[in-house]
Amino acid sequence: MASLPRRLMGIETEYGIHIDGLGPDALVKASRELVESHPKPYASPWEYRHEHPRRDARGFVVDRLSVDPIDARYDQAGTNTTDNHLRADRMLPNGARLYNDHGHPEYSTPETSELLTLVAADKAGERIMQELAVKRSDVTGTLVSLQKNNSDGNGASYGTHESYQALRSVDIEAFIRDLPSHFATRILYTGAGKTGCEESGVRGVDFQLSQRADFFKVIASVDTLYNRPLVNTRDESHDDPSQLRRIHVICGDANLSETATFLKCGTTHLVLRLIEDGVDLSHIALADPLAAIKEISRNPLTLPVFPLKDGNFTTALEVQFALLGLCRRYEGTDPQTDLVLSTWRTFLDDYAANPLSVADRADWAAKYTLLTQFAAEEGVDFKSDIIQSLDIAFHDIDPDAGLHFALLDAGDVQTLVTDDAINMLIEQPPQDSAKAIIRGHVAQHLPDAVVSISWDEVTLRLQSGQNVALTLHAFTAVAPDALAAAIKDITNADALVAALKSIR
Repeated sequence: MASLPRRLMGIETEYGIHIDGLGPDALVKASRELVESHPKPYASPWEYRHEHPRRDARGFVVDRLSVDPIDARYDQAGTNTTDNHLRADRMLPNGARLYNDHGHPEYSTPETSELLTLVAADKAGERIMQELAVKRSDVTGTLVSLQKNNSDGNGASYGTHESYQALRSVDIEAFIRDLPSHFATRILYTGAGKTGCEESGVRGVDFQLSQRADFFKVIASVDTLYNRPLVNTRDESHDDPSQLRRIHVICGDANLSETATFLKCGTTHLVLRLIEDGVDLSHIALADPLAAIKEISRNPLTLPVFPLKDGNFTTALEVQFALLGLCRRYEGTDPQTDLVLSTWRTFLDDYAANPLSVADRADWAAKYTLLTQFAAEEGVDFKSDIIQSLDIAFHDIDPDAGLHFALLDAGDVQTLVTDDAINMLIEQPPQDSAKAIIRGHVAQHLPDAVVSISWDEVTLRLQSGQNVALTLHAFTAVAPDALAAAIKDITNADALVAALKSIR
């Protein structure tokens, strides 16, 4: 079976939250209250029956998930992690999911196969979250600030995950074998940058490319909170499990740069195509991807050399150029693919000439340039308290406080999508995803009829009192524009079920 030329993708971001006077033990409640402040309409409760965090795609179920003792301070003892009150799940009218995850408000974009739409949907999430922070600040009289980052600088890490459809017919071992080389080296453009190092026993690191690199311990597992893997093997399709699997990527950073998000997801999509097509990647298989990602991250302005499995040596830039060369076989597939390839090539060429020349596209380079200038002007080093504060402030999603937005206003950051595109995706789902269109319509027009909702199923209560479960991937063969037109004026569950049955 040929690879997927288009695949549904999404991004899940756990936001850092800071409220003056509150310690980590109070943040679960504060995060829940922030999520609960989202105004109606929205659909709930979430259907956890379809979530299987302990089910491994390699064909077994683990007894328990690893728990980070540092992250555990965000959890309430004895609380069921699937409790709808604690998580306060909401499905929004734009098809996105909003909930409280381990003391962090999380926004999961609706799925889309359009990369620029995904970038805009991710930026829409920032604006939705900032609006909630302003609302909570007004209600409590205390500033609530949210950071789109992945580390508090004190050993606690929280995720930005990517989801990609992939062919079930391709053995999971192929993804485990081939993805680590890409994941370890793509941080040249996906890294969000951070000062210091949070791996125990490591000293002498002033600045890193990636906020997440310190926290990976194994190549593959289902874990996400501790003993984190480069390749997450959790088996939750969120689609037709007989045909499709979900590649759940947990090793990425939270990006404010639109180009970084575009490249992160666009290059990974193309590398997945290589794997699905059975292209030989053995010549760029890293001998130790875990060591490589940390070494690359901790040397942002140089290119450390590390071994390949075949005994040769390489650099992150060489691996990325090799992947780019292999992916050029997809040139001409569509304008989106060509834009990924050209943007990828330009970035790698510019990084090769001068790593800091990519500061208009890579979050890490923008942050490093800013912090270096400030440190020189003030006569401080990267370990100073003020530099640590600026590191966090870079990721503040308040346009009036975040340093990224100051660079954006100055014209120092490249953008790919318009304000109109972002604002549209605050209000409505991507128009290429049948599943998101149905979920968004239900959340907007029929929230009171919802018995439960998840990524791929909506259960509605009809006027007769009967519950009807709609499996959403059953409608993916329907043209999304025809689907949207068929249901746009429907405001009751019986009519929606009838309409969907008629067009399926």
